[in-house]
Amino acid sequence: MFRTKSVEQSIQDTEEPEHALRKSLSALDLTVFGVGVIIGTGIFVLTGQVARSYAGPAVALSFVAAGVVCALAALCYAEFASTVPVAGSAYTFSYASIGELPAWIIGWDLILELALGCAVVAVGWSGYIRSLLDTAGLRLPRGLTGVGAGGEFDLMAFLLVLVLTGVLVAGMKLSARLTSLIVGIKVIVVLIVIVAGAFYVSSANYMPFLPAAQRAGGASSGLGAPLVQLIFGYKPTTFGVWGVFTAAAVVFFAFIGFDIVATAAEETRNPARDVPLGILGSLAVCTVLYVAVSVVVTGMQKYSRLSVEAPLSDAFKVNHAPVWSGVISFGAAVGLTSVCMILLLGQSRVFFAMSRDGLLPRFFSQVHPRFGTPYRATLLLGLVVAVVAGFTSIAELSELVNIGTLFAFVVVAVGVVILRRTRPDLPRSFRTPWVPVIPVLSVCASLWLMLNLPAETWLRFAVWMVVGFLLYFAYGRRHSRLGLRG
Repeated sequence: MFRTKSVEQSIQDTEEPEHALRKSLSALDLTVFGVGVIIGTGIFVLTGQVARSYAGPAVALSFVAAGVVCALAALCYAEFASTVPVAGSAYTFSYASIGELPAWIIGWDLILELALGCAVVAVGWSGYIRSLLDTAGLRLPRGLTGVGAGGEFDLMAFLLVLVLTGVLVAGMKLSARLTSLIVGIKVIVVLIVIVAGAFYVSSANYMPFLPAAQRAGGASSGLGAPLVQLIFGYKPTTFGVWGVFTAAAVVFFAFIGFDIVATAAEETRNPARDVPLGILGSLAVCTVLYVAVSVVVTGMQKYSRLSVEAPLSDAFKVNHAPVWSGVISFGAAVGLTSVCMILLLGQSRVFFAMSRDGLLPRFFSQVHPRFGTPYRATLLLGLVVAVVAGFTSIAELSELVNIGTLFAFVVVAVGVVILRRTRPDLPRSFRTPWVPVIPVLSVCASLWLMLNLPAETWLRFAVWMVVGFLLYFAYGRRHSRLGLRG
């Protein structure tokens, strides 16, 4: 169960003709992918929510704190991705350092995280499109909107996932070009918020910059309460210094996505150099944009009056700038398209890597003879996610995305330390500085954020992990190529 797959064997498996992905990506492509998936619902929605509920104008400091936590994990990912340039991200890293069972669990975790994340984003995209159609005087039949308690079908979310699945099957370079176009539009919209919004900033809206701390009202109890509260009797507060860190735990999830860059390592022309640049570059760009947007928006409108649903566009409406408001709504809809596509990309690569290792049926690790993509895995997962997005109400499951990502961060940080000790001879074009200090800090920060998630999220996560254990012992362990070689 804890047998490891050597780095050399992992790289050798990528050279099998029927299971080899085409190398076509550059550092710029990877950075665009990273920016494309990170800038999404976080910058368009979370800014207003956390400023109004947790930190006030000091939400800019919360984005800085969350960016530091992500940077700790990114440094660990960068070392692994440059040392083991193989599809699968945290799954592959775990297989090379900790063992087969932990690798399976991480892979199983990532499949859940990315599938739910993509479905949630597709549903959010559908909402923006319906809003734009309503503005144009066009309305879908209620039964095709996914709105209501009658089990309606969300046609727009379903079609989006199917179209993006087709794009991913057609090749990584096409996906990269489409993503570049979408990300270009999205970044322009964000810059519009910063530049145009600066003319509506009033210094009075920044007062007080750090509102006085107060006891959180309407705090959850039972399984709905954060796990840390149930364990230690901790009473949550808002605003003040502690409110900044509470807000950081929320806005952290606006950064989720930089780890997806690592899943494309095998399809990168020079992974040793380009993958670390893509991971760290995309994270740096997004952190700067997040901080700038939060400073401008809290200056445009008093934090206590910011909209929770659409804070950026509504801030322009309040300042009598409806044209900019419409442009931002359009940019949000376009931006979520790239988020959805890159989450699908990451999920299919993890599934492909597990299939190539025999832990899932090898049928799904066949690549397309013309496009060089794992088309079978992509089509299967795309159809499943489309159905989930079209038919299922999954708002209450979205926090599983968060706990899954943080769990992967913990395992990757631990894996860096283990591989440094077990394979000090490996060539590492990028080395995480101050090992083991940086990995330990990454583990502690990730665990703290996990403890701030509701207990019911932990319960659902545990159920999914139990199912994963059962599948491993029923199929994966007996069909593992590493085990059969032994």
